[in-house]
Amino acid sequence: MGESKPHPGELLQGTLDMLILKTLTRGPLHGYSIAEFIQETSEDALRVEEGALYPALHRLELRGLLASEWGVSENNRRAKYYRLTAAGRKQLAQETAHWGRMAAAIARILEAT
Repeated sequence: MGESKPHPGELLQGTLDMLILKTLTRGPLHGYSIAEFIQETSEDALRVEEGALYPALHRLELRGLLASEWGVSENNRRAKYYRLTAAGRKQLAQETAHWGRMAAAIARILEAT
């Protein structure tokens, strides 16, 4: 049986939405800037592909966690800017707390003798 190895930059299932919400606490950003921030801040450990990013942004917007408006990017191109809503901030707090509990539980198991 072949061993499944994670690909460099592969996100854990369920973390993309939380990372997007956290990134937008910095203020409104367009999709490319969101992906760039996640990659740079994680020191290239995490990469968000367009095929995952834009459906996630759309899903979060439909859930009322993000709002968007069209604007002009740094390189003078039309871009959709996303911002966190109050519901998005609340959801981020809940997901961050849940992630902390899960990470602590996993750490306890890994540290068990």
